[in-house]
Amino acid sequence: MAKFAIFVLLILGVPVTAVTPIQKVIQMLGDMASKGKKEKNVEEVEFAKFKTWCEDVISDKTKDIEAAAKAIEQLNADILKAESDAKVLGEEIDALTASVAGWESDLAEATAIREKEKAEYDAVHLDYSESIDAIERAIAVLKKRAADIPQSLLQLNNDPQIPAKAKALVASMMQVQQNLKDQESSLESFKDVLAAPEANAYEFQSGGVVTMLEKLLHKFEDELFAVEKAEMNAVANYEMLAQKLTALIRDAKDGIAKKTAEKASKLEFAAEAKGELETTSATKAEDEKTLDDTKAECYAKSDEYEKNQKTRSDEVKAIEKAIEIMSSPAVSGNAEKHLPTLAQVSLIQVRELGSGSTRTAAAAFLDKQAKSLGSRYLALAAARIAADPFKKVKKMIKDLIVKLMEEANAEAEHKGFCDTELATNKQTRDNLSADVDELNAAIEEKTAEISQLTTSIKELSDAIAEIKKQQAEATALRQEEKEKNMATIADAQEGTTAVEQALKVLKDFYEGAAFLQGGAGIKEAMELQRAAQANGAPYKGMQSESTGVLGMLEVILSDFARLESDTSTDEDAAQSAYEKFMAEGNQDAEVKQAEVDHKTLAKQNAEEALADLKKDLERTNEELTAALDYYEKLKPDCVDMGLSYEDRVARRKEEIVSLQEALKILTGEELA
Repeated sequence: MAKFAIFVLLILGVPVTAVTPIQKVIQMLGDMASKGKKEKNVEEVEFAKFKTWCEDVISDKTKDIEAAAKAIEQLNADILKAESDAKVLGEEIDALTASVAGWESDLAEATAIREKEKAEYDAVHLDYSESIDAIERAIAVLKKRAADIPQSLLQLNNDPQIPAKAKALVASMMQVQQNLKDQESSLESFKDVLAAPEANAYEFQSGGVVTMLEKLLHKFEDELFAVEKAEMNAVANYEMLAQKLTALIRDAKDGIAKKTAEKASKLEFAAEAKGELETTSATKAEDEKTLDDTKAECYAKSDEYEKNQKTRSDEVKAIEKAIEIMSSPAVSGNAEKHLPTLAQVSLIQVRELGSGSTRTAAAAFLDKQAKSLGSRYLALAAARIAADPFKKVKKMIKDLIVKLMEEANAEAEHKGFCDTELATNKQTRDNLSADVDELNAAIEEKTAEISQLTTSIKELSDAIAEIKKQQAEATALRQEEKEKNMATIADAQEGTTAVEQALKVLKDFYEGAAFLQGGAGIKEAMELQRAAQANGAPYKGMQSESTGVLGMLEVILSDFARLESDTSTDEDAAQSAYEKFMAEGNQDAEVKQAEVDHKTLAKQNAEEALADLKKDLERTNEELTAALDYYEKLKPDCVDMGLSYEDRVARRKEEIVSLQEALKILTGEELA
């Protein structure tokens, strides 16, 4: 009030030679209060912006950290699985490598044994062949030179081409001949007693030697056939074993190459995942540091802001309280009463102050200003000046000035509030609108990702089902083929056994029949048989026909052996191919199943993320709607519809100036 009293004195035009300290203090306090309120409002607006920035940074970094944590967890799982798969593949590779080494060792050992057997067979075969050839030549020589058996046997024994076995036999024969010769010498004394004519001893013994050589020849031929048959079986067994081992080695090496490549791929994937994990962990650590720093900074500034606001509020209250005290009658009133020398007013002005012309001029001036500014306050002051006494006019003008000043202060506070709320609300609406757009884009992206994963999972599942179907069909075909091969092998073995039995029966019969012919050879036995039949002797078998039958049976026996060997080889090859097909199918199915599991987990995570995004979108839309509603509430009071805030401040200032001018006209009233 003291401040406004000074204004009134100035408006009235009373010459004032000095301003009292009280008035100056009140003026300074008023300026301080206005400045404090303005700075308080500015700080509120700036802190609102800073708070929005803090919330945005904290929200973004929190989301980034959560996403990084999920990514790190997934990467750790991927690395663990890849390394585990690589380890399993390494163990499988080691096992296959060991198996290959064992199979190669077995093959080398079997090859060495086969080579040794082949060398032994060649030696035995050569031995038998040479013996048979020597015996055949000996028989031929003996038949041509039957009269000189010792000499023939001696030549046979001295022949360097005759094997040791044949030479031993010839030596034995020569000893027999010598014994017979000695016996014949002792029997010459009985020639007269014997009624039969003298026989040719050498000729008779020649037939026995030839017969024995022919039996030995037949025995050697049988043994040679047995050796050849054993060699054939050994060759077939070796080839079957070698083919099986070779197939196993080839398949194992293919598996090693494939598993080695797959292991390298797993390790490469693990290395890439580790690099990504390191990058993601570093980014997460940086985001966590940024989040912690931001929270600390925001907390510190929030605490500082609250303290500053309280301090500013307390300061304004203290200043207003001081103004109230300084403006009270106890201070200002007593100052006016006891300090009259603060304002020197001339006596002429005091006398003119009460004249009617002065009041009329003041009233006219205020009325003119009221019409110019459209101010009801100035119009009211003009009316009062014209009608009321001077003291009432003075009081009214002071009250109007005080009222206008209070309105100015109130509007300034309201303006600060509106600026703060509108700025905060606009920032909130902009941020929420951006969040809605971002969430909608993220929802579309997750929806597309889920759709793609669903399609991939279905394609992989269909592929796995197709693999299982093909394996089932292959298993059925393999079982059918195996049963057929096993039946063929069984038939071949059964046929081999039967043919061997038949061959043995026939050989036993015809060889026995041949020996029954006096120890003669087969050819002689056949001739004797024909002669016996001509003379009506007992039948001893079809020796001539038996030779062809036995040969056919031996061919059939060889065919059965070859059928068994070929079928066994085909069965092993088919089984190896089946096992390879099944192993490759299982591995392919396992890889695809791993992809299905991985993508199923990714789909679940994406669906959970999509649900979270939809919840965030719903909540953000609600917050945006609330912000828009609050803006609509602010618009009537805070958005200028007519005059702007600056225009209202200017007009109010002109009103105050007009009142001051009116008081100037009323000069001298202050001392009345």
